[in-house]
Amino acid sequence: MRLEGKVAVITGGTFGIGESTALLFAKEGAKVVIAARNEEKGTRVVNQIKEQGGEALFVKTDVSKEEDIKNLMKQTVDTYGKLDVLFANAGVGSMGDLDSISLDDWNYTLSVDLTGVFLCNKYAIPEMEKNGGGSIINCASILGHVGQMSVSAYAAAKGGVVNMTRTAAVTYANRGVRVNAVCPGYITTNILDDLSDEMLEHLKSLHPIGRLGRPEEVAYAVLFLASDESSFVTGANLLVDGGYTAQ
Repeated sequence: MRLEGKVAVITGGTFGIGESTALLFAKEGAKVVIAARNEEKGTRVVNQIKEQGGEALFVKTDVSKEEDIKNLMKQTVDTYGKLDVLFANAGVGSMGDLDSISLDDWNYTLSVDLTGVFLCNKYAIPEMEKNGGGSIINCASILGHVGQMSVSAYAAAKGGVVNMTRTAAVTYANRGVRVNAVCPGYITTNILDDLSDEMLEHLKSLHPIGRLGRPEEVAYAVLFLASDESSFVTGANLLVDGGYTAQ
């Protein structure tokens, strides 16, 4: 198994990419700590992992709150003794151009999608250093690489994640901590549930591969970056986008 003996924290692990990654990590031998705001959904994923013979823990967490992140890392180490892998995946969507988005919406989006990733990295790195190193995977987006109308705050946050990842990678490489990002295209999660069929078809057309991605396809990319198979990979932004950004 590719993560046997490793302890992994996954934020936003209750649906979509986060849930798929949690299930895959557990299947590959990791002890998984799922962090999210919804306890009912978190417990459901934990129970599913346990039913399949894995080990998992849920910690109620708002990634925009520093004390919650401190508690998350403490509970992880208190329960399993160490931290090897962080998938900083929690995020929120946001719509609005610069001249129309409210300051409250702007600040909320950045507090989760950028500051939340920063806080997870900040408090995970010291724990990984105690254990001789580890792997951090930050969830960015294609919208951290290209522009798109009406997503000003979200794109700003994801662009920040991309460059923060690069900076962290070169800072902590000689301390044994690898930092990479995964950058998905449009993925079939419940975030897209409210879109019309016409809009979904439009989004599909933007990907040369001719369809939207599946959560498990991103999860396997995250697994590679979490595993020792990527031991010479740091500072990378792995695009999992069906060719979206290659055009």
